[in-house]
Amino acid sequence: MAFASSSSHLRSSIASISSRRYPKDQFSVPSTVSFEKRFQKQFSKPVFPGSERNHLVFPLEASKAASLELGDNSVDVEDYEKLARELENASPFKIMDKALEKFGNDIAIAFSGAEDVALIEYAKLTGRPFRVFSLDTGRLNAETYQFFDAVEKHYGIPIEYMFPDAVEVQALVRGKGLFSFYDDGHQECCRVRKVRPLRRALKGLCAWITGQRKDQSPGTRAEIPIVQVDPTFEGVDGGIGSLVKWNPVANMEGQDIWSFLRALNVPVNFLHSQGYVSIGCEPCTRPVLPGQHEREGRWWWEDSKAKECGLHKGNIKQEAAPQLNGNGIYLANGSPTASADIFNSQNVVDLTRKGIENLARLETRGEPWLVVLYAPWCRFCQAMEGSYVELAEKLAGTGVKVAKFRADGDHKAYAQQELQLGSFPTILFFPRHSSTPIKYPSEKRDVSSLIVFVNALR
Repeated sequence: MAFASSSSHLRSSIASISSRRYPKDQFSVPSTVSFEKRFQKQFSKPVFPGSERNHLVFPLEASKAASLELGDNSVDVEDYEKLARELENASPFKIMDKALEKFGNDIAIAFSGAEDVALIEYAKLTGRPFRVFSLDTGRLNAETYQFFDAVEKHYGIPIEYMFPDAVEVQALVRGKGLFSFYDDGHQECCRVRKVRPLRRALKGLCAWITGQRKDQSPGTRAEIPIVQVDPTFEGVDGGIGSLVKWNPVANMEGQDIWSFLRALNVPVNFLHSQGYVSIGCEPCTRPVLPGQHEREGRWWWEDSKAKECGLHKGNIKQEAAPQLNGNGIYLANGSPTASADIFNSQNVVDLTRKGIENLARLETRGEPWLVVLYAPWCRFCQAMEGSYVELAEKLAGTGVKVAKFRADGDHKAYAQQELQLGSFPTILFFPRHSSTPIKYPSEKRDVSSLIVFVNALR
């Protein structure tokens, strides 16, 4: 796939489109001059394993013009809703085969360089020709680039790389620095380096295939359909309803993906062996520990409900209304739903807002306190529930009080301003002779690590 200029520019210069070889340095961000070049139309040349790289790339906007010769490709929303229901219990292999059969060379697999390599293996098993593209943000790990190369050699395919606009990247970095996302969130950087390149890529397609799974992200991907009319991006024909999105592994769990990869001896990213599960850009990805959710390794300095980059925002399950009260009542899809509370134990004190305020105001306390700031809907809080309750049992009678404070909803702003809340869960130790709580600095939330922290301070 390749970059292209506007459709108006295309119409004035389509006659002069010339072919261009794919850049040898596939990991560098091309200059803006390259975005104005056109590529030779290749609609008659689907990507088969072993095809030459320069036969792969064809113009995004030119392919849009060429598609007009192929008839009406408009999407019927109801047809795909029906198809999604029919395929709900189908295997990923069957779903992949259906997608490739239906769209041929007008569909491509979006490959992130992680365990979604399973999509490529499924495509290979169908025996049908298929295409693969990936977003090179310019900030990926060296291991991910090496993995791209291994995948190309293993399957005998060229991956179609998309790059961010060099001018946009330059403006962002010069204006805000290389690591602005640590200060004001990752969305702006992801928009420049990922979302906009993806938008350009999809403008040359009628459909795309993703590795989204329902179990990947807490509270945001629980309702991913097998196939859908893409609610966010446009395809080759332009406009709402012009692009179809396939999610063949939506119903699989991470452990099932890995069983599949191991059984078929599929190459994997070396970072997985170092504790990485969900892999993105190098500055925004880190390993996770046992008991942590896979997305906790992404944008760890932000709220746990914000761990999305924008590529799949149409599938993100949003709260329909803000929290109504402190008991976890929300409006979701127009109906109230309650989040079951967690950390329930006779050894864990349930602090109210007034109780945490009083504790924070004390200059001296009769005994030290360990308090977790949490939200019951947070998958990361749920993951550490067992260890925190066990910790409370071990500390019972030792002179250390263990407590919890629900810090979402109406209490979140207070917790952020007064209690150092960055993301859920946040653990604070209130010493006996200091009014300032000490924030637990580690992501290790096992019982032993937490006890070491408490013993070091009391």
